[in-house]
Amino acid sequence: MKITEQIKQPIAYEMELFEQKFQLSMASKVALLNRITHYIVNRKGKQMRPMFVFLVAKMMNNGEVSERTYRGASVIELIHTATLVHDDVVDDSNRRRGFFSINALWKNKIAVLIGDYLLSKGLLLSIDNNDFDLLKIISVAVREMSEGELLQIEKARQLDITEDVYYDIIRQKTATLIAACCSLGAASVKPNTPEVETMRKFGELIGMAFQIKDDLFDYGEEKIGKPTGIDIKEQKMTLPLIHVLNNCSKKEKSWLINSIKNHNKDKQRVKEVINFVKANGGLEYAITKMKAFQKEALDILNSYPESEYKSALNLMVDYVIDRKK
Repeated sequence: MKITEQIKQPIAYEMELFEQKFQLSMASKVALLNRITHYIVNRKGKQMRPMFVFLVAKMMNNGEVSERTYRGASVIELIHTATLVHDDVVDDSNRRRGFFSINALWKNKIAVLIGDYLLSKGLLLSIDNNDFDLLKIISVAVREMSEGELLQIEKARQLDITEDVYYDIIRQKTATLIAACCSLGAASVKPNTPEVETMRKFGELIGMAFQIKDDLFDYGEEKIGKPTGIDIKEQKMTLPLIHVLNNCSKKEKSWLINSIKNHNKDKQRVKEVINFVKANGGLEYAITKMKAFQKEALDILNSYPESEYKSALNLMVDYVIDRKK
């Protein structure tokens, strides 16, 4: 059995019911809208976000979830999908998970309107049910994701970035969404308890490890979702590169910065940068940091009593580190 199926097992019923509720939450009187949202629903990815929501809720609440849990999972999917549709427009991207993006099939104007529609549907689903605490969790996450993206764009121009700034960027850009899923799961069954913050922290730590794993793919030999060196070509500062930049000689540093700024389209030069980062301990350093975040997340989990939901979350934490793409 694949690890993702193993993780899903204790929440299989909830995930099936969630899919039905999620589809209903997108419904509209406009035929074009329904055609596009149907396309979106049928091209879903691994569904890690709702899985976190349901696993945390069930671990917190003796295996029980509430209607609020389903709404929380739907809202986060609606709002996250809206940000992805808008991202594809911004990046002028024609593909999403191997399928055509909305903007590739229906053009930018429709894609932006679809994103706006999904965002408003998410907001209304919370407001109509007085789930203001859940809405706040998600709204904070969206604000942080936007700030993280903008901080990354601002810093990429300078290429002179400390490790602390890098952590700020990935905390906001990537970790905040997984943190929101976990705190949502807790808040849906145990509102206004310390567990909501504990689970937010747990999700944040997983998100940090997840992003560092993504950074490592840029230096990998394996054939994965994205080609090697793509971050360097896009001038994205990854942890292995930052570590090496901050620990090499002045001459090496100016060669590295010049390579990334002015020669990032030169395949041979990108290869040389990758080899330099590897030779100077960049990967080992990033792996150590990733494992430290993983251990912190597992330590939080260990404070909860044994259950199949806790075991599945344990698997999820390991999967983040061991995944191949």
